[in-house]
Amino acid sequence: MKKVMKPFAYDLDLPEWQSWMKEHGEPEFRAGQVMDWLYGKRVNSFEEMSNLSKKLRENLADAFELQPLKIITSQESQDGTIKFLFGLVDDHAIETVVMRHNYGVSVCVTTQVGCRIGCTFCASTLGGLKRNLTAGEIVAQVMTAQKALDESEERVKSVVIMGSGEPFENYDATIQFVKIINSPKGLNIGQRHITVSTSGVVPNIYRFADEGWQVGLAISLHAPNQDVRSSLMPINRRHPLAELLDACWYYLRTTGRRLTFEYALIGEKNDQLEHAHELGKLLQGMNCLVNLIPVNYVPERDFTRTSRNQIFEFKKVLDSYKINTTIRREQGHDIDAACGQLRAKHNKLV
Repeated sequence: MKKVMKPFAYDLDLPEWQSWMKEHGEPEFRAGQVMDWLYGKRVNSFEEMSNLSKKLRENLADAFELQPLKIITSQESQDGTIKFLFGLVDDHAIETVVMRHNYGVSVCVTTQVGCRIGCTFCASTLGGLKRNLTAGEIVAQVMTAQKALDESEERVKSVVIMGSGEPFENYDATIQFVKIINSPKGLNIGQRHITVSTSGVVPNIYRFADEGWQVGLAISLHAPNQDVRSSLMPINRRHPLAELLDACWYYLRTTGRRLTFEYALIGEKNDQLEHAHELGKLLQGMNCLVNLIPVNYVPERDFTRTSRNQIFEFKKVLDSYKINTTIRREQGHDIDAACGQLRAKHNKLV
């Protein structure tokens, strides 16, 4: 029999908590108290919410699941990166990564169980898409990370929605997640410290631009032309490169914010100097940052990593087109830190 999932306490934002309280004959201010217990005091049970009546605590426990995740395993890298493998209430598994930078701690969250996008260089898509996560299951990833960081008196400063899955194919839950962690009653993480990544779901890039937010947007580009991108990313056949770029220009005009383009360098596939020149011409004049990423080794994929010298040569070409370019600092290389790697390994064992 299929397990019935109760809604999660982390699913609700402040207006929804206020509505719930009103429907259950409670004063509206109880909503703020519940959110303070969840996000300020970070309790692990409704019973700990001591300024609420016993009846209200019982009603909350009946109506909501408080802990959407259980830790199956965690790995910590020599560089301080932590990767969690979480079990969900329906026995699926997801990953979350905590990264320590000189500017603070960042958490990379997952939005789906698996992925249907099918990028040929990514472990997340192995096994396909199982289901979308709820907003609360995404929020719980940040909360579990923050609880672990509380022990060392560290705070999550930024969040990247770049884990397994395609956030823009789980758009409503992703938007609700951002509202909750951005809320002063939630984790109060500033919009400029939140970035969402998409492989190129064009209609929702327009939709996201119209949200009127200061949240960053990153596009997984990975190729300088239609043919190469289609060979690496099947979504490019559904939303061709020209349409994607039109949406990107709309985003730039509408928001006035800089776009980030993620570009995973794959040996002999997209990392030659002619590719760099083609990419430079494609993006010239855009207010953008290109983030070059040495591709992670995935045992199920037969791709080779681009040499360090070649990466610097590729960057040099983009610099000549006056395109702001960075090379991603690798973190967690010793702990299956690439999207989907730890989950794929776990799925083989169960």
